[in-house]
Amino acid sequence: MLRHVVTFRWNASSSPSHRAELEAALSRLPESIPELRGYHFGHDLGLNAGNVDFGVVAEFDDAAGYLAYRDHPQHARIIDELIAPYLDTRTVLQFDSVD
Repeated sequence: MLRHVVTFRWNASSSPSHRAELEAALSRLPESIPELRGYHFGHDLGLNAGNVDFGVVAEFDDAAGYLAYRDHPQHARIIDELIAPYLDTRTVLQFDSVD
């Protein structure tokens, strides 16, 4: 299984309404992208100082599934409209996982 992990730190333009809109849009992605095997996201719980604000973990059978997700127009729209304008920093990792 391939896992894609991305974390975000939001800029000052982010608001509770922005974050709610982002979560609603992300929750619809699995309906549109059949290659997604698992999709988890959420805001940091604030348990440790210095954490990022938001994270996404997406799971795929293989690299081809990840690439279909990465290049999907609905995913690109979410990045362009609901992530990029509010982004301060981002980290990304893809790795193979043996469960």
